[in-house]
Amino acid sequence: MVTASASAVAASSRLTPEEELHWLALHLAPGLGCRRAGQLLQRFRTPEAIFRATAAELEAAGLSGSAAQSLASGCVFEEAATQQQRARETGARLIPLASPLYPARLRTIFDPPVLLFVRGRVELLNAVSVAIVGTRRPSAYGLAATERIARELAEAGLCVVSGMARGIDTRAHQAVLAAGGDTVAVFGCGVDVIYPAENRKLAAEIEKKGLLVSEFAMGTPGYPQNFPVRNRIVSGLSAGVLVVEGAQYSGSTITAKLASDQGREVFAIPGNITSPLSWAPNLLIKQGAKLVQEWNDVVAELPEPDRRQLAERRRQQLLALEPPASPEDTEKQSVPDLPDPSAATRQALLRVLQFDKPVHLDHLMEVLEGHSASELIAALFDMELLGLIRQLPGKNYIKVWVD
Repeated sequence: MVTASASAVAASSRLTPEEELHWLALHLAPGLGCRRAGQLLQRFRTPEAIFRATAAELEAAGLSGSAAQSLASGCVFEEAATQQQRARETGARLIPLASPLYPARLRTIFDPPVLLFVRGRVELLNAVSVAIVGTRRPSAYGLAATERIARELAEAGLCVVSGMARGIDTRAHQAVLAAGGDTVAVFGCGVDVIYPAENRKLAAEIEKKGLLVSEFAMGTPGYPQNFPVRNRIVSGLSAGVLVVEGAQYSGSTITAKLASDQGREVFAIPGNITSPLSWAPNLLIKQGAKLVQEWNDVVAELPEPDRRQLAERRRQQLLALEPPASPEDTEKQSVPDLPDPSAATRQALLRVLQFDKPVHLDHLMEVLEGHSASELIAALFDMELLGLIRQLPGKNYIKVWVD
């Protein structure tokens, strides 16, 4: 759900047609990569200022003579106008590096794209996200594991990022949508080009309920060399990357390496040691990736601000499920200094739970008779997200040591 403040930011950050043209021209200029374009922006501040600069000034900024002449000539604006028209016709929106809507995490990587093309719910660019990646030819085990963990992560409030490729990517998107969660698909082609073609229906559903993202110009085909480049955005948007299945030299290992280089968490679901598809996740676990068996293995490793944001979102969801308050209830709620019942439940649970001995859910319900089962379960969920406790197999809980 989009808040009023998020809607206001989205409306106020829309580019004028002239600004769009200049950003597109910078993005399309030959001889410029993401790093060089970013350096020019740091020096000249805006694309308009870059195109007002002389060839000599551009060369002084580090461009080669041919790149400086090409940029100063403005010849790229014709193609920029074509791209602008195509974006309008397909409903794509442009999110430049300077926009407040640009993903904060992506901005911190070594070579962030200067321009993103998006279709769908643009606010998901800054959602708390985890990427799920894997092979295009998964086993039945890989598909089942992906469906389960993607659904659990979506239910926990995380946005799931993937590449909409065949196999693991597709199943992750489908599981999240089926759970009513948020998902972002990062394309290795233009955001108006559906690849693979059989995912046309899935892409339409993601555009409606989630977000499609690409750094490639409108109409760009899915060239093989685009996908390794695309993978840095998959990891760059995310707090961590979960690898399900992948062979020795797969795109999954590339994405995991990019995630590690970007300072993201790396997770892996272990696989059968006799299967070639288990090579990537099992090796990553040997190298220090977090072994994942359930959703909380992922959430427990997220930065504390992300866990708190998830917990707050969960509380808002629980409040939305409560029946409307009666006038009598409203009057009671207006009385100051009433204790927070959820806080009281959490404190009661922390008194019972131990650091060194798991406590079963049934025992908690028996001991804490003054709290309903729904109150206890909701409090336990919030405490897991905050990293205060950990759920073990069989509905057992243990307190996590917090300095």
